[in-house]
Amino acid sequence: MKRQLLETEQKALEINLNDKIYGSFAEIGAGQEVARHFFQVGAAAGTIAKTISAYDKVVSDKIYGIQSTGRYVCEARVYKMLDHEYELMESRLDNERPDTCFFSFADSVAAINFSRTIKGNGWLGIRFQLRPDSPPNDLVIHVKMLDKNNQLQQQAIGVLGVNMVYACYNYHEAPETLLESLIDSLRGRIKIDMVRLTGPDFEDVDNRRLSLMLVKHKLSEVAMFNEEGQNVHASEFLYKKNLMVVRGSFRPATLVNMDMIKTAYKQFREDAEESNKCFLLTEITMDNLLSDGDLDEKDFLDRADLLCELGQTVVISDCSKQQKLIDYFKDYKVKKLGLVTGVRELLEMINNTYYQNQEGALLSAFGSLFTRNVAFYVYPALQEGSGETINCQNLPVPEDVKFIYKHLIESNQIRDIKGFKEEVLHIFSQQVLKMIKEDEKGWEKLVPAKVAKLIKEKCLFGFPYEQMEFEY
Repeated sequence: MKRQLLETEQKALEINLNDKIYGSFAEIGAGQEVARHFFQVGAAAGTIAKTISAYDKVVSDKIYGIQSTGRYVCEARVYKMLDHEYELMESRLDNERPDTCFFSFADSVAAINFSRTIKGNGWLGIRFQLRPDSPPNDLVIHVKMLDKNNQLQQQAIGVLGVNMVYACYNYHEAPETLLESLIDSLRGRIKIDMVRLTGPDFEDVDNRRLSLMLVKHKLSEVAMFNEEGQNVHASEFLYKKNLMVVRGSFRPATLVNMDMIKTAYKQFREDAEESNKCFLLTEITMDNLLSDGDLDEKDFLDRADLLCELGQTVVISDCSKQQKLIDYFKDYKVKKLGLVTGVRELLEMINNTYYQNQEGALLSAFGSLFTRNVAFYVYPALQEGSGETINCQNLPVPEDVKFIYKHLIESNQIRDIKGFKEEVLHIFSQQVLKMIKEDEKGWEKLVPAKVAKLIKEKCLFGFPYEQMEFEY
């Protein structure tokens, strides 16, 4: 969808001049700037029914209820605000404005503080009608602010809020365009790492695809969805947890993938001090999704269907280098981070780190990657030709790296995965994918039974539709 890039003031004025749109603004914390834009451009009486800034926590609790977690910059708070404010709009103005589309905008934001212990982030949401008397929809996002100044971060929230209101009423027929427009005039100043678009007018929208769009259009390096296909954010379930991330193509998920996940996570839980506070994520990188050239959304959704069916929470990332992923999770005070990788991928990572850094920077480069709370769990592979099992102990790392590598093994920052099934090491996803597309017999034995069933039922990964009709 082609669109004209508009200044923030122009967007706010267009909304104000649209007499079919009317709503309220509720802002907590640093997010005091959104309503101001609509007031400043003029004709605000055409848009704004009410603004409220419940800055004091006691006052906020009296209006929206007590947060049992004690956290106010959170997803639950924004939904409470939307519930309360939208109900007031309907109950007070439904009869007075029968031909109006109502909306309620809400945000709860913490901008960077003086000591910079808070980097700046927030939750923003809007509940909105697209037709009078119709059930409303919700757009909720999480934003990370990149400006190093409190005033600039507040300014960015103001622009973002205007973009949200404008996008919902002008780009609702093109969700990808809606997402892209959220960072108009804000590129490089914010990251949007969670988006959820729901409601009767968006029943056909797959929110997992929206997560993919966030990463594709570089609104964020990381986005996530859970086994139910609902987009989620790390701050809501990973704070101060032990986290293991398993990277793979999952195209499709084979017996090797499942053995890697099962054995690595078992070992990780045994290593963790609090095994009941461990969480597992499976990760697909954009590099992997683009390995065949263009981004194939059907291929991505096929992988997503399988991983959701297997009960996995999925990360889509633009973190081809593990360092970017490590840095992302630092913000959520993850206690112990375990990264699962194949032994060949480990060798590639070590070689890249070695050859891309001069000798004087070698220790620094490895030191930033292998921090104190990070450990790599390494799954073995079979040596082509000889059939020998390659693991951490016999990996042919460069000579100049051997002293660092030995130290990392001895300090348990690189460790072999134990208890793996040697009889499945010969299975490769690319081989299985080729067998599925060519309808070659025997591929079902190389994947979990649940995966084979789903591939056939939904004709995933090029499984022949005619074959499915014949069998069923």
